[in-house]
Parts: sequence; structure tokens; C-alpha cells
Amino acid sequence: MLASLRIKNLALVSELALELEPGLNVITGETGAGKSVIIGALTLLTGQRADRSLIRSGEDTCSVEGVFDLSQCKPPIGSFLEEHGIDPCEAGQLVIKRSLSAAGANRQHINGSPTTLAILAQLGEWLVDLHGPHDHQSLLHPSRQLTLLDAYAGSESELSSLRSIAQEWARLKAELEALAGDDRTFAQQIDLLRFQVREIEGAKLHEDEEPLLLDELSRCSNASRLLELSRAVSDQLNEGESSLLSQAGQLGRTLHEIQRLDPGSSVLSDLHSQALEIWRELSTETSRRAERLDTDPARQGELEERLSLIQSLKRKYGGSLAEVIAFGADAATRLARLEGRTDEITRIEAGLKELGESAWQRGVELSAKRSKAATKLTRAVSQELSALGFRQSRLDVSITPSTRESCVDKPCPTGIDKVEFQFAPNPGEPAKPLRAIASSGEMARVMLAMKTVLAAQDEIPVLVFDEVDANVGGETAQVVGQKMAAIARRRQVLCITHLAPVAASATAHYLVSKEVRSGRTLSEIERLPRDQRVRELARMLGGQSEAARRHAEDLLSRSRS
Repeated sequence: MLASLRIKNLALVSELALELEPGLNVITGETGAGKSVIIGALTLLTGQRADRSLIRSGEDTCSVEGVFDLSQCKPPIGSFLEEHGIDPCEAGQLVIKRSLSAAGANRQHINGSPTTLAILAQLGEWLVDLHGPHDHQSLLHPSRQLTLLDAYAGSESELSSLRSIAQEWARLKAELEALAGDDRTFAQQIDLLRFQVREIEGAKLHEDEEPLLLDELSRCSNASRLLELSRAVSDQLNEGESSLLSQAGQLGRTLHEIQRLDPGSSVLSDLHSQALEIWRELSTETSRRAERLDTDPARQGELEERLSLIQSLKRKYGGSLAEVIAFGADAATRLARLEGRTDEITRIEAGLKELGESAWQRGVELSAKRSKAATKLTRAVSQELSALGFRQSRLDVSITPSTRESCVDKPCPTGIDKVEFQFAPNPGEPAKPLRAIASSGEMARVMLAMKTVLAAQDEIPVLVFDEVDANVGGETAQVVGQKMAAIARRRQVLCITHLAPVAASATAHYLVSKEVRSGRTLSEIERLPRDQRVRELARMLGGQSEAARRHAEDLLSRSRS
């Protein structure tokens, strides 16, 4: 539900805060008081385009903020927010803010995250269903009518199966189109893939060989210098009386004499022995590494050639050996598919036909289910229309199945049917598409009847009626109020009305008024307590006479009974 609405510098509104209730919220007021500003604010929050003329005269910016309580909301708004990188809701509350500036800047935020108008519009379709006196709203479009009929029929499992079939069919169709080129193009593709596979497989690559080759090449490239240095180390350790090991021997004899004279100095001899062992180990390891040095120029050439090949393959097929190897495997798979092109095309075509036949069978079953549901739906809506004053009107649901051939050729995720709601207001007249109804009064009542019947299936949490009760009066107005209250038991309803019986049915009643302050016209809104509701209902009934007040009291009492 819409928990609160805040408006600043929009049209006649300087600043307005509106706290709404679950159930039926009614807004009334004199013509021109600014009731339409509420609707304008909601259209901004749901992503509809706006122009700078909405900004209050003399101001640079305007803003609208709505807080939606989603604790009982069914649409997958959480996953939608995550998919678009928008901060999640806190405590089940979704906060939408939109601002316009006179300079042309248009900013919108969802839960504090900046977003695009297109994303806001997508989200708005799940939050608010807006109906005005002349709107060709979503209910009038055949695609929406089909969705509502399927919801009424409980067709989700059948539709899920059809969607899976259509997705698999589209995947196979794309594969077939990829194979359906001319022979010359395919010959070129095969030649290229063969070359790529031959080049990569012929290299006999190993994913971890490059660093090993680089290490070996470094040793080969510096082999002569390393050998020279190793010999110098060996000479300094071993050769002549001045060598380190020779000097160490003399040092050992001196330390032995010190120990003889000072037995407590044995630690010096121990340290000398440890150092001598390290120098001998250094001599041995240096000689061993020198023996392993490869000074063969041919081996160095082999390493350089191998590394050059690896670099060439990486430039062509990927930034690492792992990517090159993966590219080769993929190329081999594609080559095998193209070399078996004829067999592959035959296989895919058979798969497409099988999917098409399956879609037809599922579509026929779904069509039968829709027909049964349509009979129940038309009966239920016609009963509601009768209560709304159309006692001899008729609602039809036209279901036109496609041909088997067209379905098999291209399965549709919604089945084989085209669905359209049709309406005949008078006996003897042919039913016409719902969107062709000319009278706004007729349209309002048909829409209200549909909404009453389909309320349980329609998951949009906020339903807004903007004077849809135009051209309705008398007993029918009382019924309109009752129907709106019935719908409001399942979802929040916000209604702008001029009819007292409708306003009397409200859970919460708000009055929009207009006044002039310091030469500026301002619109304000307030929630009415019971005594002020009586006064406002009396005004709507024609005045503040005692009879009007008694009538208003009676309307309020009856709406609560």
C-alpha cells in the first residue's frame, strides 16, 4: 500500500504531506481545488513523463516522495531491485522520490539509489494501477485481458510449460539460423576453424609450461657468466694457501690453542666448526649447480622458439595459455558441428517440429481451460454490471485460436489464443471490443465490474480511481461505493470522487481545499473526522440544509453497517 505521499512546489501545492490508510481512501473537494495534483504526483512516482510547467510558479524545483509498505505485496519487487543494483527495502518500505527543476534536470531515486525513468516506469507498473475517466488503461489492452483471464483460470502451470517450450524453440531456431548460410561462407568458416584447431593442437600446450620455460631460458642465456662466477667462488673457497678453507684450517689451530689455555672458550671452537661446515656445503652446492648449467646454444634456441610460438598463440586466441587451450576446444566443437552441418540441420529441424507439436497440444488444452473460465467470468461480470445499472448489458470474452500450422511454425509462450473482452450495453446490439466503448460512464462501470470480479487475481497493490464515477448517480452511485469498498478489502484504493455515496464508503476521507495567501493560491489537504465528513458529504449532496445533513448522516451509517 501507499503509506505516505509528500509533495513540494507541484502546481498549486506549496508543501503537502498525506498519510494514507489501508482500504478505501477518498479525496473530495470543490472543482479546481487541486485534487488532480494528487494524481499528478502519483504519475510522477510511477515513471510517467513530465514537463517543467508542473513546477509551482516562482519556484525552481518541485519534488514528490512516496513511501510504499510492501509487507503484503506479491509482485517480486525485491528481486527487481537487486537485478537493477538498487538498495533493498528497509523494514518492508519502498521509498521513491522524484524531482524536476526549471533548468530541465529530472532526477529519480528508489530507496536512495539514483535510477532511470525507464526502470522507475517498470517498477510503477507493479505498484499503482491508475484509472481516469477517459483513460485507455491497461485493462483495455488484449494482452492485459489475456493475462487476467489466465489468472482467473489459474493457468500458471500451463503457461510455465509453454514458456519453456517457446524458449527452447527460440534457442534451436537461433542455432538453425547460424547454420543456414551460403556454402561459400561455410567453406570459409570451416577452413578458418581447421587452421585454428590444427595450430593450437599442434602446439601441444600445457597450461603451466610458460613460467618453467622462462626460468630455463634465463639460466641458458646466462650460463657462461654463471659458470665463470661459480668457478671464482670455488677458487676462493678451495685453491691455494690463501683460500677460505685453507685459512679456516689455520684459524682452527689457533682456536684449539686458545681452548687449551682457556677450557671455558670451547664455544669458539664449536662456532668455528659450524662455519667450516657451511663453507664446505657452499663449495659442494656451487660445484653441483655449475655442473648442471647448459651452455648448449641449440637448447637456448629451442626455448626461444617455443616461447615465441606461445606468445603468437596468446596474441591470436587469448591472454593466457588456459584461454588459448579453451579457445582450441571450442573451435574443435564448432568445427565438428559445421563438418556435420547437414546432419545438424536435420536434427535441429526435427527438434523444432517436435517442440511446435508439443506447443500445439499444450495450447489446445490451455484454450479449453480458458473457454471454461471465460464462461464463468462473463457471468460474474454481467452480474456486477446489473448491480451497477446495466441490467440488460452483456460482457463477452472472444477467444480466437490460431491455426495448428502457425503454432507449429512458431510457438507462442502465451498459447494459441487471441483474447479480447467485448461489451454490448443494450439488447440486440452486437458486442464491441471493450476499448471501443465511447461513453466514459459506461467505461467506468464496466471497468469497476471487472475490477470487482478480478480483484483477487490482480496483484497490483494500489488502485487509483480518478473520477471514474463520472456520469453515475442515484442508486448506482451507492453501488459504486459498495463495489469500491469491496475491492478495498483486498488492496488499497485511492479514489477522487464527486459522489457522496462513494465518499461515505471510505475508510479514510480527505478534503482538498484552496485558499489565497499573500496573493498566492495554495491547495491543502486534511483528513476529516466524522463531524467534518458529515459537513463535506452534505456539501456534495447540494448544501448545508438540515435535510442534506440528515442524508449525509444516513449515508455514513449505512456504509458502516
